[in-house]
Amino acid sequence: MSIKDIELGNISKYRAEQMGMAMLFIILFHVSLPRSDMFYGLRRMGNIGVDMFLFLSGVGLWFSWMKTPEARHFFIRRFVRIYPAWLIIAALYYIPKYLHGEFGIVNLIGEMAFNWNFWLHDELKFWYIPATMMLYLFAPAYMELIKRHPIYRWLPVVMIMWCILVQWVTPIHQAVGHIEIFWSRVPIFFIGINLGEAVRQKMKWDGQSIWMILLMFFMALLSSIFLEQVRHGQFPLFIERMLYIPLTVTTVLILNRIFRRLPSWLNRCFAFVGSLSLECYLIHIGFTLAYVESFHMGYWPTFFLCIAITLPLAWIMNKALALLTDRILRKNK
Repeated sequence: MSIKDIELGNISKYRAEQMGMAMLFIILFHVSLPRSDMFYGLRRMGNIGVDMFLFLSGVGLWFSWMKTPEARHFFIRRFVRIYPAWLIIAALYYIPKYLHGEFGIVNLIGEMAFNWNFWLHDELKFWYIPATMMLYLFAPAYMELIKRHPIYRWLPVVMIMWCILVQWVTPIHQAVGHIEIFWSRVPIFFIGINLGEAVRQKMKWDGQSIWMILLMFFMALLSSIFLEQVRHGQFPLFIERMLYIPLTVTTVLILNRIFRRLPSWLNRCFAFVGSLSLECYLIHIGFTLAYVESFHMGYWPTFFLCIAITLPLAWIMNKALALLTDRILRKNK
């Protein structure tokens, strides 16, 4: 039986749907669940949504760079997309803490500017935002490097090696081991950039490769579920996040084949969530989830109510900011 080729162009075609699915995975991960629950290990797999975001962001950045390979244009677009939304949420979250005397003015400025307690003390409330901005900072140099010298596409292997050093080489661990959650996500971001050209050229893989993809997917997924369900807290998390690398890529490829078969209205629903992913992340983690969980309704009711409250707020925030950001982007074309 002939198996349809794997079309890498679908990573771009269904990017919004993938981002929406990743956002749902992240919310599933953030909803509290007792360790004793049989769903605990699978629920922990929602953490892969972060890796999906970074992988898809890397692919998207390559498209953007190939269209306009200019650093100023690149940084303005990234800054305008992330920073206004971040400042609003950071102000709503950190200013009340400052007014209640939980920290001083220097700490307030540092948190609102770039969430400095993540870098200093591994404060994880909004860690994805400063981590993403740091990755964006190095992306143009990396993209220009691999354009000129393609051999440097192997650098993600060096990044994986670095994760091992961070965990087990004592001086390095003492210096920067507290932000392991950042280091272990760096490789998948740059792997996304590496794959960007193949996606842009709409390359195809032989359909028979689906069996290798499924093998990698189930090996990574089932082993990660076992580690979380049975051995949570007994191993360095970066090891599991190395499994997330093949799991992320294969999940995206498998979801593409699913999205290709779904009704268009359902794809639009996922794409709608994906278009609001930044706002959804900031609002649900900073406000909505804590409020909903206070009702103690159970896992799935909490998840669905969190979604129901977060999406309208995210849409309002997105549309309000678009009035500002579109004007800025037009001036800097």
